[in-house]
Amino acid sequence: MLTSFLAHLVAFPWRRQLAAAFSLGLLSALALPPVHAVPVLLIGIPGLLALVVAAPSGRRAAWLGFAWGWGHGLAGIYWVTHAILTDVADFWWLVPLAAPAIAIPLALFVLPPVLVARALPAGWPRLLGFAGAWVLAELARGFLLTGFPWNLMGTVWAFAALPIQPAALIGVHGLSLLTMLLAALPLLPGWRPWAGAAAVLAALAGFGAWRLAQPEPPAPGVQLLLVQGNIQQEVKWRPEQRMPNFQRYLQLTAEAASHATPGSKLVVIWPETASPFLLAQDPEVQRLAAAALPPGATLLAGTVRGEWSPDGQLQRVFNSLVALDSEGRVEAIYDKSHLVPFGEYMPLSGLLPIRLVTGGMDFTAGPGPQRLAPPGLPSFGALICYEVIFPAAVTPAPRPDWLVNITNDGWFGISTGPWQHLAAARLRAVEEGLPLARAAQTGISALFDSRGRRLVAIPLGSMGTAEVALPGPDAPPPFARFGLAIPLALALLVLGLAWGLRPRVVSHTVSTPAPRA
Repeated sequence: MLTSFLAHLVAFPWRRQLAAAFSLGLLSALALPPVHAVPVLLIGIPGLLALVVAAPSGRRAAWLGFAWGWGHGLAGIYWVTHAILTDVADFWWLVPLAAPAIAIPLALFVLPPVLVARALPAGWPRLLGFAGAWVLAELARGFLLTGFPWNLMGTVWAFAALPIQPAALIGVHGLSLLTMLLAALPLLPGWRPWAGAAAVLAALAGFGAWRLAQPEPPAPGVQLLLVQGNIQQEVKWRPEQRMPNFQRYLQLTAEAASHATPGSKLVVIWPETASPFLLAQDPEVQRLAAAALPPGATLLAGTVRGEWSPDGQLQRVFNSLVALDSEGRVEAIYDKSHLVPFGEYMPLSGLLPIRLVTGGMDFTAGPGPQRLAPPGLPSFGALICYEVIFPAAVTPAPRPDWLVNITNDGWFGISTGPWQHLAAARLRAVEEGLPLARAAQTGISALFDSRGRRLVAIPLGSMGTAEVALPGPDAPPPFARFGLAIPLALALLVLGLAWGLRPRVVSHTVSTPAPRA
């Protein structure tokens, strides 16, 4: 059936081929969170490769790859439109443009793997070359254009802890490599490739089950209280709403803390910019926040932080996490270092005719990952918003005992965006072997242990709190020690294999000349 489908696909006229490639990209996006319909890749990837290989020229193959990548990217980040709708009066004209425009650079990263696949002979060389080039493109996407490693193909397995355990060895990019190889298997003849794939999947599942069955690391005796205010982005910064919003977090904290487990150190975690006031610098706000905490507790809260010149002029603003004790003392501060283009600063400042950043000035980037150690707490690494999506860039040195991710997913609305963000956080916990606590403004707040098991969660679009014991950290797994060097080496290895197998495949596929009459 698939062979017949691919034969009809490549027989389409040119414009229908472009539409089919775009549709296959849309279809393949169903494998991403939260749907996780991974088997659709067994149609989407072979269809893409069949189209680009049958194209009469490299230029047309590139257009087909772009169409597939544009559809895939558009379906994956359509939720960007909701962020525009929070200020629709000023930016209504961006509503039909934002998601398609952001999907264009994502589509460009599909071109290298499809062109590599087109240049290699059918069989294992093509599959290996395609998968290796795909991973190299994903790695590049994490650095180029300020970096945006969102919806990496390996995240399709983040629906449970078991299938993502190999990320401790090879990272999410290594999972992407395996995913693309498995997805392209229908292009190989015979049953042997499927038997090999089944053996590989069984081995990975066995490794995952073994790792999850290992003894739990010692817990540090800390209770976490995740607080989710569920404040809509449209009203968050309205002047008349700031005090009611702040009081909502105070009331949720005070009520939940009064029922907290006695005898343990309590850490309360608020989302990104949960405090609409300058928590790090306003004594009255610090007093109000501390009054909601029981004695000995610590508050980790998102807030905006400012710096002023001697003459009282505001010079810089930061997107920060502040650690506050129950006496109202600031114990630690982390300033976000990886800022969101257009959301927190305007690239090419002064050259673009639009300004989406809230307020009158851009945020300033902090110095980078930091290990924070407030008194009486196990040390932690702070990650604000999408800093958590960058593999091998979330853990400071020296290595902390756990990770804290505060985020304002209110920009995403009720969409796939919060689920995709949550999947990235889950993979970071497995890669680093560290528990990760996540507090989101509208959801999804959660705690993952060092093996990616979700221990507690507050649903999307809900107001509430969740108390849970902080698990202990695992020993650093291989990916935590060597980082992106592992998937890079794997990608180069399979590309080398593809090139090495090329002459052998070509020599076996050339037909023997017929004898002369």
